[in-house]
Amino acid sequence: MLTVLVDYESGNLHSAEKAFQRMSLETGAGDVLVSARAEDVARATRIVLPGDGAFPACRHALGAVDGLTEALEDAVLRRAVPFMGICVGMQMLASMGREYEDVAGLDWIGGEVVRIAPTDPTLKVPHMGWNDLVIDRAHPVLEGVNSGDHAYFVHSYQFRVADPAHLLAHVDYDGPVTAIVARDNIVGTQFHPEKSQATGLRMIANFLRWTP
Repeated sequence: MLTVLVDYESGNLHSAEKAFQRMSLETGAGDVLVSARAEDVARATRIVLPGDGAFPACRHALGAVDGLTEALEDAVLRRAVPFMGICVGMQMLASMGREYEDVAGLDWIGGEVVRIAPTDPTLKVPHMGWNDLVIDRAHPVLEGVNSGDHAYFVHSYQFRVADPAHLLAHVDYDGPVTAIVARDNIVGTQFHPEKSQATGLRMIANFLRWTP
């Protein structure tokens, strides 16, 4: 078994790599590899797409790696390899991102990425720090995770899903802000599970055990 963390120069993957290695050892999920090679994605039994920064930059960087988008589409959409997107890696699942400019996403889960706009002037953007999850629907990756559990966020934009059935959890930031999305063999977290202590590690372990 092989979990591949996709590296397309979107940020420091050290924390994510360490968290997935730790939980892979605990769950017996095999090797963890950080790679930008399409051939590694093609042989992965699980795929993780991280992402830090702005949606347009991440989307263009992903598309610039030769064969990588095609390898992801073949693995995730055609062969149903379990997939987790993290932060902007989750946002890129959307149909469209509207950060600075309109940029097409992967369109694996319908919806758009829009700026968080709290009306309370005391709530700043970016939404940064710990917030309490509100679980909207059950999912195997959320086993043992409950409403009120904390997760760590750093973002100014959120994924608004077109189909409410694809929303697994949200947080309150002067209104609901998407925290977790899912469809079929695909799951995405707006927060960083590798930085979310026990809650995040549990979700990583659940993902590594998950058989959609």
